[in-house]
Amino acid sequence: MKKSVLALTAAATLTTGFAGEAYAESYRVKAGDTLWSIANNHSTTVDQVKAWNNLSSNIIYPNQDLEISEGSRKAAVNHTNTYEIKAGDTLWSISQKFGVSVSDLKAWNGLSSDLIYAGRSLNINGSGSAQAQVKASTHVVQKTSNPAPASQEKPAAAVKEVSVTATAYTAYCTGCSGVTATGVDLRSNPNQKVIAVDPNVIPLGSEVYVEGYGHAIAADTGGAIKGNRIDVFIPTKDQAFDWGVKEVKVQILN
Repeated sequence: MKKSVLALTAAATLTTGFAGEAYAESYRVKAGDTLWSIANNHSTTVDQVKAWNNLSSNIIYPNQDLEISEGSRKAAVNHTNTYEIKAGDTLWSISQKFGVSVSDLKAWNGLSSDLIYAGRSLNINGSGSAQAQVKASTHVVQKTSNPAPASQEKPAAAVKEVSVTATAYTAYCTGCSGVTATGVDLRSNPNQKVIAVDPNVIPLGSEVYVEGYGHAIAADTGGAIKGNRIDVFIPTKDQAFDWGVKEVKVQILN
């Protein structure tokens, strides 16, 4: 996501794609529709809708008829029960791949947030036990002089440990979308523990333990986050300023 001086400068985009045999149907555009909302409601992608309708832009008009294909995603769900999460995956991208909704994925896996971790298994069609196979970060940031207290949990054995310079950012800086590079909506989920990283140092999707911050997910990037630097997400500007600039250790847990 884009960040100002406080948040540093960054830009993030999330794209997904899925190709396969499908079955066409027609959809009439309504006032307020966007290609994204139509694609999401029909378990496909914006690029696919544009390709099926020979669209060169994202502009659509009320009462315009669009060809929609959704059979491939719905059929794909029937061939597998679980999916192993990979670095960079989000619930939204997985839902698009398998033709299901984010809310269903959360319900089937007992998730209370949108955070997922690389290497974990995700139930993608509701079969079997609806247990929480993927952990979500549920730490609550307290409004104190220490805005992001370290988790009292003992971190799991680290795969790798790196020393970094850590700054802080919020979801409401000028020009910020509030959505991370991997699709986490920080405005809707202000208590998520998320850090922005250089993927060459800490892979996106990694579960981490940040000294002084706690367990988090590497779910964002930033134009100024290069090498051994991270940005920790903190809900409010005052708390982010209180964090300042710190030298901390990051344990990469998967």
